[in-house]
Amino acid sequence: MLKYVNHDIVFQEFPDEITLAVNLSLCPCACPGCHSTYLWGDNGEELTEKRLFALVEQYGATITCVGLMGGDNDPASVFSLLKRLKKVYPRLHTGWYSGRDKFPPMLSADVAPDYVKIGAWRADRGPLNAPTTNQRMYRFSADGTREDITFRFQKKR
Repeated sequence: MLKYVNHDIVFQEFPDEITLAVNLSLCPCACPGCHSTYLWGDNGEELTEKRLFALVEQYGATITCVGLMGGDNDPASVFSLLKRLKKVYPRLHTGWYSGRDKFPPMLSADVAPDYVKIGAWRADRGPLNAPTTNQRMYRFSADGTREDITFRFQKKR
């Protein structure tokens, strides 16, 4: 089950997107130094298809992407929900932020969001915009191929 605590409109989580970012609780990763420890617990309300679609309708054409931030406790539900969202709202891109270091085994071409960020938070390595980061951002194509686009977060010097 997916539970969400809050949501926001963000501009930096996925490149070139205006994203409805939904913060999911029940995070099993518990990364040391996490800035969102409130997402570790059993907080918020269930994120149903009806509730997610209501949020999408609330923001309408102002958003270009829907990102689920977390959901490592139930990635199959993340992929299922985003797949249904994409079917109903084909103009929207979809994304997922995972704190795991590897893709879950059920990630395949037919369920992959447009974007997937993987990697535990490691303060000594920094966020996506740090050249030393362990985190990676991937863009998935319809055929299931993926491209590492982490460089898009890093400023050229």
